[in-house]
Amino acid sequence: MQDKQARHRLLHLYRCRSVSRTIIRHLLTQDPSLTYLYDYSSNQLQELLHLSIERANLLYYDLHDNHLIKQVNMDFKNYHIWTIIDENYPTSLRQIPDPPLVLYGLGDPSFIHYQPSLSVVGTRQPSREAKKKMYTILAPLITEKWLFVSGMALGIDGYAHRLATYYDGKTIAVLGSGLASVYPKQHLELFHQLVTSHLVISEYLPETPPKRYHFPERNRIISGLSFGTIVIEAKEKSGSLITVDQALEQGREVYAIPGSPWLEQTKGCHKMIQDGAKLVQHPEDLLQDWNESQKSWLLI
Repeated sequence: MQDKQARHRLLHLYRCRSVSRTIIRHLLTQDPSLTYLYDYSSNQLQELLHLSIERANLLYYDLHDNHLIKQVNMDFKNYHIWTIIDENYPTSLRQIPDPPLVLYGLGDPSFIHYQPSLSVVGTRQPSREAKKKMYTILAPLITEKWLFVSGMALGIDGYAHRLATYYDGKTIAVLGSGLASVYPKQHLELFHQLVTSHLVISEYLPETPPKRYHFPERNRIISGLSFGTIVIEAKEKSGSLITVDQALEQGREVYAIPGSPWLEQTKGCHKMIQDGAKLVQHPEDLLQDWNESQKSWLLI
């Protein structure tokens, strides 16, 4: 049974300034239910968490700020919330290095536990061949009840979400901003479509604007939710390859679709294949892999 007070304390701590995931993990290690969170003085917080006196004072102030407490109550009303101390926290994410401590969601919360799911990533500037590749490889997977996870970015991400919605499939978007600060603005209509029938999640506070470092950081969640990550197109130095590195670190499968050797958008995929990624030419390549690995995956 979940401890509602512990969840509330964790969400309050998560909203405090001057804290990081490392600090919150340290507190959870010392006090898993955060029972004594509000009993610490500024000096005790400074000593326990090795903070400067300025940061300790700021944390103490935020822990006793009624406005933040009211904001947490509003968060519970407005969003689906999963915390690292919840029983229903997604098992697939609990196993990865640096799992998100809190996830906010809008849409169908059951999607977060759905399998088989495949992370679909690629360039923001796809070639004219990209949609055909995705239709050929991914559309048959929708018929087989697969879910796609992507980042709602321009280009390949947006294609993946739209493909799933068009064919009445399932998809999860993982944002690099808060749910009340949608980015990119060109996908605002897509966002509303996804929160109506699919799922959009973020580890950032709802009002958080996008920041450059959020996007590589959120990629660990994209790869972590799925048994494998497929790169549709990527340049040789593409941000998509960060997701690939994280998928490998998490012990996930990595796939790449080849293309014309003269296209900049396929050079990253070819390099991946040279380095050991699985080449995908047909949807059966993915279906067969899932059939062989699902028993071990479902034990996670």
